[in-house]
Amino acid sequence: MSFSDKSRHSLIPNYLYTPSSTTSLLMAKATTHSSPSLLSSPSPVNNNNINTGFVVPAPSEPFGKIEMYSPRFYAACTAGGILSCGLTHMTVTPLDLVKCNMQIDPVKYKSISSGFGILLKEQGLRGFFRGWVPTLLGYSAQGACKFGFYEFFKKYYSDIAGPEYATKYKTLIYLAGSASAELIADVALCPMEAVKVRVQTQPGFARGLGDGLPKFVRSEGTLGLYKGLVPLWGRQIPYTMMKFASFETIVEMFYKYAIPTPKNECSKSFQLGVSFAGGYVAGVLCAIVSHPADNLVSFLNNAKGASVGDAVKKLGVWGLFTRGLPLRIVMIGTLTGAQWGIYDAFKVFVGLPTTGGAAPPAAIEAAKS
Repeated sequence: MSFSDKSRHSLIPNYLYTPSSTTSLLMAKATTHSSPSLLSSPSPVNNNNINTGFVVPAPSEPFGKIEMYSPRFYAACTAGGILSCGLTHMTVTPLDLVKCNMQIDPVKYKSISSGFGILLKEQGLRGFFRGWVPTLLGYSAQGACKFGFYEFFKKYYSDIAGPEYATKYKTLIYLAGSASAELIADVALCPMEAVKVRVQTQPGFARGLGDGLPKFVRSEGTLGLYKGLVPLWGRQIPYTMMKFASFETIVEMFYKYAIPTPKNECSKSFQLGVSFAGGYVAGVLCAIVSHPADNLVSFLNNAKGASVGDAVKKLGVWGLFTRGLPLRIVMIGTLTGAQWGIYDAFKVFVGLPTTGGAAPPAAIEAAKS
C-alpha cells in the first residue's frame, strides 16, 4: 500500500474499510447494480482487482467520487450544513421574531396570533424579516461547524471505541459527537445571535446587522457579543444531541420496523422523505429539551446587564419551560425536518449516501468476528 493510501485510510474508521469479502461484495453490488441474491449467495471475489479505498458510488457525482471520511467528504458535509441551517433559519425569521418577543414581553405579546397582528400593525410586512442577515450569517457558520464536525467526531470516537463497541454503543457516539460539534458551532453563532435578538426585540435599536453590530459593540463591548454563550451552550448542546442522536435512531427504526424495503433498495427521493420525517420528529423533541435555555438566551441578549437569576425571577421556572413553547415546537419541528432534508439532498447531489439507517454492514461483520 502506498503512503497516500495509508494517509487516506487514517481518516476512516477501521470498520469502514476492512478489506473483507463482505465489504467488497457490497461495493461491487452498488457499482454494478447486481441482483439482491448476491448477498445471500456470495461468490468468491478477487480483492486484488478492487480498490480498497472506501468510495461511495452514486449515479450523480458532479465533483467526482468522494471517499468516505476524506477531506473532500468533510468539505461536502460542511457545505451541506451551511445550506441546511442558514437557509432554513432565515426562512422562519417571522416565527422566530414573534417567539423572541413573546419571551421578552409576554404582557404585550400574549399569543402567536396576537403577536403577528401587533408586529404587522406596528412594523408592516417588512418588519417580519428584521434580523434576517445576522440570522443567515450566524446559522450558516453554525451549520458548517455543526454538521462538519459531527461527521468528524462521529468517526473519531468510533475509531477510539473500536468496531465492536462502536456498533454496541452507537447512540453514545452520536451524543458525544454532536455535543463536541455544537460546542464549537456555538462560538461561531454567538455574536450574530446576540445582534439578532437585540435587533428583533428592541424596535429602533438598529435596522439590521450593518448598524446593529457596531452599535451593540459600543454599548456592550466586544466581549458582550459572547455574554449569552453559556446559555447558548445550555440551549444548543442538548438540542443538537437530541437532534442528531434521535434522528439517527428514528431513521434506523423507520427502516427496521415501518419500511419493508431495505434502505439501499429504496429510491433516493423516498430516502429524502424519510430524512424529513425523521428530522421533524427529532425537532419536536429538540424544542422541548432546549426551550428553557432558549428563554434565557432571549432574555439575556435583550436586557443590558441582566443575569440568569434575573431571568428566573422575572419569568419563573414554569415560564422558562412553557413560554413560547407551542410556537417553538412548530418552528423547530419544521426547521429540523427541512434541515435534514436539505442536508441529505446535498449529500445525494454530490454522490454521498443519506444519513441514518442500519449500522454499516462492514461494522456488523467486524463486530461478529
